[in-house]
Amino acid sequence: MSALLAGAAFTGAAITAATTDAALATSVADAAYVVAALLFILSLAGLSKHDSSRRGVAFGIAGMTIALAATVWLVAATGSLLAHGGLGLMLLIGAVLIGGAIGLWRARVVQMTGMPELIALLHSFVGVAAVLVGWNGHLDEPGLSGALRDIHHAEVFIGVFIGGVTFTGSIVAFLKLSARINSRPLMLPGKNALNLGALVVFVGLTVWYVLTPSLWLLVAVTVLALALGWHLVASIGGGDMPVVVSMLNSYSGWAAAAAGFLLNNDLLIVTGALVGSSGAYLSYIMCKAMNRSFLSVIAGGFGIEAPRAGDEQQGEHHETDAASVAQLLTASRSVIITPGYGMAVAQAQHPVAELTERLRARGITVRFGVHPVAGRLPGHMNVLLAEAKVPYDIVLELDEINDDFASTDVVLVIGANDTVNPAAAEDPGSPIAGMPVLRVWEAANVVVFKRSMASGYAGVQNPLFFRDNTRMLFGDAKERVEDILRAL
Repeated sequence: MSALLAGAAFTGAAITAATTDAALATSVADAAYVVAALLFILSLAGLSKHDSSRRGVAFGIAGMTIALAATVWLVAATGSLLAHGGLGLMLLIGAVLIGGAIGLWRARVVQMTGMPELIALLHSFVGVAAVLVGWNGHLDEPGLSGALRDIHHAEVFIGVFIGGVTFTGSIVAFLKLSARINSRPLMLPGKNALNLGALVVFVGLTVWYVLTPSLWLLVAVTVLALALGWHLVASIGGGDMPVVVSMLNSYSGWAAAAAGFLLNNDLLIVTGALVGSSGAYLSYIMCKAMNRSFLSVIAGGFGIEAPRAGDEQQGEHHETDAASVAQLLTASRSVIITPGYGMAVAQAQHPVAELTERLRARGITVRFGVHPVAGRLPGHMNVLLAEAKVPYDIVLELDEINDDFASTDVVLVIGANDTVNPAAAEDPGSPIAGMPVLRVWEAANVVVFKRSMASGYAGVQNPLFFRDNTRMLFGDAKERVEDILRAL
């Protein structure tokens, strides 16, 4: 907020001093945009590693502050914001301050477990902004002719379509992640044909609008995009929602880039392209980690509903208590902890970090195995463990640690479910068949922390719970870890 206020103060001083020349303002703004774009690239680079993530966030904040100040300066220098006693400038600064205050408030109060749905909701804002910018481009069309006019019409139509899909798709993702609607996929008859048909209709409407633009065509594509976005994400099951959030992030980037073309704003185009391409690449990596088709994600064609019998028990489970787990840990030489969404819900990361420190002090090797889609968002578990000061070098990804489970004495599965389900590797008929999982069942002993025997977010029962080398420790994960610490 202080950065925004400083930017506003800088803007006001610049307007009164030396920006009466619009050409000068344009040159300065372009230079500021180059600096902001470089800072955004540095931000992405910083966010790719744990130890540089704070620096990456700082680069991003600095870049956005420069971009906001330069944009306000540029628009004010043209005189459009200074008309009517500077009403436009006051409205713009007021909107920035109000939006910044709301964002700061939400960031302060949101729990880490609520971060995925908050991000999905923020993506929806980008989508609706792109729709509004597109509609403005139609209602306030610049005086263009020939090929430039046709290009402008295509930009308007495509921007509205991408924005509409992003808006409703993100809303559905938010509702599923926050458990406001059922996480099971919507299975309409011929759902793939519906999606493909919507895309064909969109292409036809685009050609029609470029040739003879009209308001009713824009209304039609807006309705089509909103319906398609809703159906695309509603057709995807909860177990695949982390990939969906990543893909919606990419969609929001392309929507921002489309808005940049309409507004003739180079920085918005660059920023949108950065977000769109990085989001798409992250989605591709996650699809490989989950053995999913990348094209299927884009088309909303995956997410098979789990069978009704998914919650049925597949044998007898064996229950244990904290004291027994403590004895098991003290007698072991190597321990691997596999965290999941349940750890985030219980806010158990700090007791888990203390348990790790205690065991390492006894000479026991302790490492963490983190699945690429553990939690509800890429990197969810890594952030929680970093917050609890767990050393980075003992937090390993699936491909780094999967071969070590067979030589491990004890595995603690804290809140993970679908990411440690042996059905993915052993049951070809399972809805998660082929999805790479942490092979925790290969360890000598497995302790599963769960509140109940209910199936995971994907709605698939886990045979791990009924294996002879598995013990179930029921209850709140934070409380059970604290019980183990007391027993130690």
